[in-house]
Amino acid sequence: MLTERSGRGRWNTAKRVLALYLLGMIRLGYPAQNVTLPATTNRTLRLASLGDTEKVRALVWENLLGLETIVRWNAERGLRLFRIGQGLIPFASHPAFPYDWEVEHGDDLREIGALARSLGVRLSMHPGQFINPGSPDPRTAERSLEELRYATRVFDLMGGEDAVVVLHLGGAYDDRPAAVARFVEALRPEAGILRYLALENDERIWTVAEISQAARDLGIPAIVDNLHHRLNPGGLALGEALDLALPTWESRGVRPKIHLSSQDPKKRPGAHAYSIEPGDWEAVVGALGGRETDVMVEAKGKELAALGVGAGRERSSVAPEPQQG
Repeated sequence: MLTERSGRGRWNTAKRVLALYLLGMIRLGYPAQNVTLPATTNRTLRLASLGDTEKVRALVWENLLGLETIVRWNAERGLRLFRIGQGLIPFASHPAFPYDWEVEHGDDLREIGALARSLGVRLSMHPGQFINPGSPDPRTAERSLEELRYATRVFDLMGGEDAVVVLHLGGAYDDRPAAVARFVEALRPEAGILRYLALENDERIWTVAEISQAARDLGIPAIVDNLHHRLNPGGLALGEALDLALPTWESRGVRPKIHLSSQDPKKRPGAHAYSIEPGDWEAVVGALGGRETDVMVEAKGKELAALGVGAGRERSSVAPEPQQG
């Protein structure tokens, strides 16, 4: 029992967490795939196979079917966030993509978007670490913008006003002010991208304070990742970091969003664990101080980890991590 392991204080905290969750002040979700169903939104192929139009169509159809299935499953279980895999339409921003995906899949995207809204499931995307519109290499910067435009078009078709495209600030290139200036300059003209974009802190380079300032310069929100902040705090406590980032969401008029994860003790700093340690969850809840927030649970256990957090469970009560053979 929880009380036997942790005492009255932990039990009272768990009850408070569960009460907040059930009241809807904190909504939970997870990224990319559901390991229970199983279903994914991130099936892809090699770039060399992009010319196989029927293979690409089949993969996209499977990803869209996976997204619809996951949205329905999540809604039935009270999970109100889901991050779509960036490979929903593999290589959609590549000039060699073999057909007009907006025409081909637009109706399906509109239908899934309407379904998600009707079920109260908020959607997001998170382009990968190599997407850097502030790169000093103009080719990298332009390719990055094209990938962000792809994500923007996905959400334009789906119609989600509270959708979010999450992005890191990228490299510092030995000149932090110049890197931020390039990033802001590259994105300032991109009104479509900025409609969904939010900046996230990282574990090595950019702190919450720095990404919050860049976000304000662009008129977009900032996202706090608790694990990244622990590794790269910039002199701020978690509550102070949230005090900086959460108000940046006010101008967009939607619920703030943050990321929650725990460190995998067997891997490099910043690697996600299979589930969420109770102390990490409790620290985030305490720092939020009752503020209404959406929490993306970033854990290898995906929906199992998110459901475990939502129920206020100890880590041991979440389905165990599969053993490597």
